[in-house]
Amino acid sequence: MSDIMNKRYLLFALLVAAGLLCQVSCKRFETYQINPNLPTQADPSLLLTTIEQNALSSISPQAGLASRYLAYTESVNLNQYYGWQRSGFDAYGSIRQVVKMEQEAARTGKQNYRYLGKFFRSYYIIGLTLTFGDVPYSQMMRAMNDDLSQDAIRPAYDKQEDIYLGVLNDLKIASDSLSVDGGDINGDVVYNGDISKWKKAINAFSLRVLISLSAKEGNTQLLVKQRFREIVADPAKYPLFGSNSDNLALPFYDINNNRYPYYNNNSMKTDYYLDSSFVSMLKRYNDPRLFVYGMPATATGLPAGNFNAYAGMAGSAPLSTNVQLMTDGKASQINRRYAYDPVNEPSVAIGYAELQFTLAEAAARGWIDGDANAYYKNGVQAAMQFSNYKGTGYTDADIQHYLEQPVVQLQGDKTISQIVTQKYIALFMNTGWEAFYNQRRTGIPVFETAGSGMLNDGKVPVRWMYPTDEYNNNGDNVNAAVKAQFPNGDDINGVMWLLKNE
Repeated sequence: MSDIMNKRYLLFALLVAAGLLCQVSCKRFETYQINPNLPTQADPSLLLTTIEQNALSSISPQAGLASRYLAYTESVNLNQYYGWQRSGFDAYGSIRQVVKMEQEAARTGKQNYRYLGKFFRSYYIIGLTLTFGDVPYSQMMRAMNDDLSQDAIRPAYDKQEDIYLGVLNDLKIASDSLSVDGGDINGDVVYNGDISKWKKAINAFSLRVLISLSAKEGNTQLLVKQRFREIVADPAKYPLFGSNSDNLALPFYDINNNRYPYYNNNSMKTDYYLDSSFVSMLKRYNDPRLFVYGMPATATGLPAGNFNAYAGMAGSAPLSTNVQLMTDGKASQINRRYAYDPVNEPSVAIGYAELQFTLAEAAARGWIDGDANAYYKNGVQAAMQFSNYKGTGYTDADIQHYLEQPVVQLQGDKTISQIVTQKYIALFMNTGWEAFYNQRRTGIPVFETAGSGMLNDGKVPVRWMYPTDEYNNNGDNVNAAVKAQFPNGDDINGVMWLLKNE
């Protein structure tokens, strides 16, 4: 789980020069305060660039292992075998930078940066609550704003329900308030200051947050269905992505510190193979994305583009079994492009294809009046177009043929399962841990756990334990949070509020 919280720190020199680097790793909340010996003012545009670089870097092989896309052959990997324990609160250091940008926006009168700040704060805090459950939020924000009172530097944990309510309200304010009157947005390496595209991204993220609350559609505080419907029903006020060109995505370039994060990575060159359950899924659908996701298994002697050339490893099998498959050339490595192309594909934080699948699911659930099948087909087509590496894997005609297959077309009571499955296929090696969280929410697809290599008694964990440092420095509050949520203590199998039907 480490790479969901620990982002690549690009433009490091820029931050140091600005005197604003906040290096944090599960530290006491006093460490989030501004150092009085460092400069305390900077144009918010200088901060936005680095905030974007950090927040939107979502390429995660570790998430790929946990999501049964990949298997790892160098050593026993705790994400693959579901034996992880704790994660960290490093994201609060990133939130501190966002808060600093908001403060500088208020000081300089550049209001649009304040609203982007609300989005990025929401983005990070949702990541934290998806990881742990209840986390510090309201009192933590006081600490971020230099409140040195006792409850600010040792903050209580907010209930997950309250966190979601606060985030949804902040996202609405951000979308409603971004405007040309708020000034130019400079330092924007994603949308080049295009306010309309930022509105689309914020609204798409709001819909992601709302669909993640599908178990809470009857909650009278959150009003999940009503909020979802309000956004979709008013495209003039709440515009949404119209194509892949609108994706909230971090592009890569063949220049130092801006290359694809696993370019020339030795482990990516030799140790990552496709999971057998994922290969079987792609073969079942005659899905040509198999040809751009993986390489032919050498022992087959068959060329790329032949489905029979591809085979995977069971993620739950013992390491020795998978190493033997590797040695014998009987498994497909991840496609070479992930290690050998410095540009490869962008890091998509929130994408058009994902949005279309979210809309399709909402329509299938009766939340909105749209055509689930139309949204679904848009999602599949956009996902395949995005994944078609340099146009070499398949043609537009292949995409249409794929969509025409009976096994791909929506079928009655299988509709939601098919929609979520296609979303899963689309998120390969992108969008962080979203595929894992979607599976955790829906149970789709079923993650294979039958092998004897499994840890955690053969179960797929549903959360991460709180950081040890919290027990050392904020013990009363973290213990109270655990007691309120998990009868069996701080455990990776504890079911958080988000996952309980109501």
